[in-house]
Amino acid sequence: MTRTVSRRSVLAGAGALVVAFRISRSHAQTETGTRGGPSKHGLPGSLDDTPRIDAWIRIDASGGATILTGKAELGQGLKTALLQIAAEELKLPLNRLSLVTADTGRTPNEGYTAASHSMQDSGTAIRHAAAQARELLREEAARRLDVSVASLRVQGGEVLGEDGRSLGFGELVHDQLLAVDAGQISHLTSSSDFTVMNRPVPRIDLPAKVTGGEAYVQDLRPEGMLHGRVVRPPSYGATLRDCDVARIERMSGIVKVVRDGNFLGVVAESEWTAVQAMRNLAASTTWIERQELPDEKDLPTALMNLPSRDTTIHDSGNPGKPGITVDGTFSRPYLTHGSIGPACALATFEDGKLTVWTHTQGVFFLRDAIAGMLKMRTEDVRCVHAEGAGCYGQNGADDVAADAAMLALTVPGRPVRIQLMREQEHAWDPFGPGMVVKLKATVGADGAIADWHHEVWSQSHMMRPGPPGTLIAARLKANAFPPAPPVVLAQPEGGGDRNAIPLYAIENCKVISHFLPDMPLRGSSMRSLGGYLNVFSIESVLDELAVRSGQDPVAFRLRHMEDPRARSVIETAASRFGWSGRKKLSGSNGFGFGFARYKNLEAWCAVAVEVELIRLSGAVRVRRVVAAVDTGQIVNPDGVRNQIEGGILQATSWTLFEQVRFDRTRVTSVDWSSYPIMRFDSVPESVEVHLVDRPGDGFYGVAEAAQGPTGAALTNAIRDASGVRFSQLPITSARIRKAIGA
Repeated sequence: MTRTVSRRSVLAGAGALVVAFRISRSHAQTETGTRGGPSKHGLPGSLDDTPRIDAWIRIDASGGATILTGKAELGQGLKTALLQIAAEELKLPLNRLSLVTADTGRTPNEGYTAASHSMQDSGTAIRHAAAQARELLREEAARRLDVSVASLRVQGGEVLGEDGRSLGFGELVHDQLLAVDAGQISHLTSSSDFTVMNRPVPRIDLPAKVTGGEAYVQDLRPEGMLHGRVVRPPSYGATLRDCDVARIERMSGIVKVVRDGNFLGVVAESEWTAVQAMRNLAASTTWIERQELPDEKDLPTALMNLPSRDTTIHDSGNPGKPGITVDGTFSRPYLTHGSIGPACALATFEDGKLTVWTHTQGVFFLRDAIAGMLKMRTEDVRCVHAEGAGCYGQNGADDVAADAAMLALTVPGRPVRIQLMREQEHAWDPFGPGMVVKLKATVGADGAIADWHHEVWSQSHMMRPGPPGTLIAARLKANAFPPAPPVVLAQPEGGGDRNAIPLYAIENCKVISHFLPDMPLRGSSMRSLGGYLNVFSIESVLDELAVRSGQDPVAFRLRHMEDPRARSVIETAASRFGWSGRKKLSGSNGFGFGFARYKNLEAWCAVAVEVELIRLSGAVRVRRVVAAVDTGQIVNPDGVRNQIEGGILQATSWTLFEQVRFDRTRVTSVDWSSYPIMRFDSVPESVEVHLVDRPGDGFYGVAEAAQGPTGAALTNAIRDASGVRFSQLPITSARIRKAIGA
């Protein structure tokens, strides 16, 4: 008997996990660049904005599939994880899948790749789109074989019948099969049946990187390519008075010298010629500069004295109860991204169309900014993501893409490659902004926290492209665009006030955000935004309260923690570290602990650290780090560990070494000697990452979960070893020597 099957009944499914959705969104802009509101279609992740299944999944005549994502691979292993998700739900081998990342001409618009949202937004969308595509293929096979859908199974890119007949995906697919909107119900594979997800799969992006292959935008060399370089002003607000363009134009191999207001660039047949021309052009220019920067040595005071917009983001209870009080002013300097490969882009202008290959984290926003800067139609500008050699947050990628676009317009038909010089990267990077936190807390006679008062001074950490004025080139042109207005990232995710509200159960708690619209140095997104200093401050004060009231720091945290998943990661990290049995072998070693749930919304992470303090030099040796993390459903365990390990190393470098330096006119930390980062001899001797598995759960962003807890655990360990509480970052060997009188 033939059974009539509707698409609705197929998607309802049977015998596996069936999931329905109701999505709600906040009304404030998020770090991914989306402005919330009610759910459009009641669909999960980015599927709600782009519901068409074939916007995410394309199946070709060979039976292979192309997966499309609006997110970018930044070295976080995203490509591999997304392919694992698609392979699991499509029941298609990994080697028959390919992936297209952020491209304004091909992929969905998923905003910025930021805020640890890629798996939540894109991974969720691809999983549901793939599951529904699989069921559409199964429905089509049932129609052709004249059997019930329930009698068919999908395996290895084929739909198999009980009678031995089968149809491959390539036979089943036709132009309109996947050209439908997703439904609200998905027939997801149960976690107990996973064969690809929650398995360690080698990352597909690594082979070219370790063998010297074409891995990055820096490696692209299209036929007929020209080389460009720009001359940046020596300081913010500098005005070009004069330069000798004619002399540079006479140099052999020069194709074009471009001057547009304060924007200067050269285009040459070879890279070395472009570099020489840039240097000669820079030497021939005269700039008018102004002393507008504050005293670097008193940056916290300068920031707190800036005009601010003040908001109380949390207020509960009645403060002022007596007890042991701890207060402190915590600060971090400006931080540069320190990308090992200076920012690079490639652009070509042909037949009125501009194409830019870029390692931006937001191709659609960059496209709009470049189109606005050049007064072009957005449909005539295409931005294609190509991975860059190192960045989390907004480094110089967007700026150099705008530079490449400016130069490409002057040489139609020829691709122009431009790469920043190291000093340009360091001086003009949109830094992770300087911040200040003032925190005062009291532990009562009963040993519980009686009072908590937290104030934070910061900008939003979000000045990514959107308006043209976010781009350096747009602000330097003769017809200049004004600086973009400050963007406020509202709670619960927050920006500078991210993680400022403690997750701990504290009856009397007040948190105030002092938003700084204007800052002395250019700042934007860097990994974890304000979460790093806010967690650093919270966990430092929590630790100090425990020490002064004679309580174990881990037990003190658990005493104030009600969230069972938070308790689980704290207990796991402490247990795996052997916290209860720790022993100080000398007066020079110390132990520290830190915890946070990133944004109070994403992954839970706890970190325990052992350090040795070399008192004569003030150097800190990180002997051992143990972390525990709960990120919900795990796709690639190795990928999660990679992210936490990377976060631990990055936070260690921030905490011990990194600081942007400047005088009253210019940024002065323009090379690796003036901006030291952690070297190999300072890498922790041992790092362990333990995963708390949550099969069947959703995806929680993990990429930025370790930074705050690591910085806090490290400073708490230094406090344990030295007896001194450090609140000004970085905790350099010089500061340690001075504090301990070495």
